[in-house]
Amino acid sequence: MAAVTVELFAGASTGLVLWVVAAFVVTFVVTRVVVRMIRAGRGPFRDTSVGDVHVHHHVYGIFLMLLSGAGEFVYRPGSPWAEVLAVVFGAGAALTLDEFALWLHLDDVYWAREGRKSVDAVLVAAVIGALLVLGARPFEDTADEGRVAFAVTVLAHLVLAGIAIFKGKIASGLIGIAVPFVAVVAAVRLARPGSPWARARYDPARLARAETRFRRNRWDGVKDLLAGAPTEGRT
Repeated sequence: MAAVTVELFAGASTGLVLWVVAAFVVTFVVTRVVVRMIRAGRGPFRDTSVGDVHVHHHVYGIFLMLLSGAGEFVYRPGSPWAEVLAVVFGAGAALTLDEFALWLHLDDVYWAREGRKSVDAVLVAAVIGALLVLGARPFEDTADEGRVAFAVTVLAHLVLAGIAIFKGKIASGLIGIAVPFVAVVAAVRLARPGSPWARARYDPARLARAETRFRRNRWDGVKDLLAGAPTEGRT
């Protein structure tokens, strides 16, 4: 227990990442509980408005990230303020990514099917954060590697991840930067039917196979459980 306490409060990079990830996950869960209560008309929570303008919670998230980032770069604080800034940054990142679909589409699609992209973004960020906590450092240079070998390794990671993203598997591509095996599997398997790869390279028969393969996303049930089932229209 003492060793864990030292790691969490010594200002080490892994300890700070853990604070960021923990704040990120907790803030996302609390945020989704609150917005689902607002959607159902239960509890004391209500949407925030300034005049006729609805203030989305990603606005607060952006300011939290800006403030914590500026505090870190300007003051370079030690413990415990470094951990405080890490928590503030993680909370701000969760609030911002929870509305990723809104600033991607420039439209209020939070409860629409397009709003599932926000859950995708949060899950990808959480997985990458967990990998960093566990020690994954995809672009860390090491003394026992030559510069050429290091550059080739990084380039290979990026190429595989790029192919996966080009095939419409954005989550697998981003995670694959830290875990190359994920990028390899995503890069060699069938592309999503609406992806640039499928549109440019697939004949009608293979495109039909892709449509059959991706007709139902296996994660849809998990996303509905986390964020609520989507509805048509805007709310």
